[in-house]
Amino acid sequence: MTIAPFPELMIRDVHVEDRPRERLIRQGAQSLSNQELIAILLRTGSKQESVLTLANRVLTYFEKLHELKHATIEEIMSIKGIGEAKAVQLLAAVELGRRLSQKQVDDRFTIRSPQDAATYLMPEMSSLQQEHFVVLFLNVKNQVMHKQTIFIGSLNSSIVHPREIFREAVKRSAASIICSHNHPSGNATPSPEDIEVTKRLQEAGYIIGIELIDHVIIGDHQFISLKEKGYM
Repeated sequence: MTIAPFPELMIRDVHVEDRPRERLIRQGAQSLSNQELIAILLRTGSKQESVLTLANRVLTYFEKLHELKHATIEEIMSIKGIGEAKAVQLLAAVELGRRLSQKQVDDRFTIRSPQDAATYLMPEMSSLQQEHFVVLFLNVKNQVMHKQTIFIGSLNSSIVHPREIFREAVKRSAASIICSHNHPSGNATPSPEDIEVTKRLQEAGYIIGIELIDHVIIGDHQFISLKEKGYM
């Protein structure tokens, strides 16, 4: 005799005190897993499966949670059980989180160390899928006055021209600058090209009188300071 499998556990079958919304109210959002937080955003599952199962499918599709940051509505809607309304809810939550994260470091952030620069840059740069070369323009107190992406693409000394960077630095009356770029591979180890570009910019800074303080390479939640490594 073949024994029929147990029907999938539905959210209504979970004891009320163990449901994600109720647990968030009682214990706070920080006590919930990624699956439970996504389940709250999705709100409902289907007749065939619970919202927790649907949330788990989202996490399976996006192997790393931060990949959701770059998801399109079409990608999310390609997941079985997710229509336009649920996809929009997820994208809105992701964008709100990104803005909150950036706002925490935007208000005249002071750079005192390579770690400070990495803290400022990493939320936005660590999960980028292309190389971005970014410059921070600092005042005399080492506070960030302006951040600008100079170019997008593989780092090349013929593309990263000092003229473009220091023209903006003069325009902003910057006292110094910090350069940064990301390695989409996740490995922050500097390449010979990274070192060559850094030395070229450092020499230009000496001539103009606007110091290049550091060049920080961002990997997958790691960073390397070329100044700390003795390349400048």
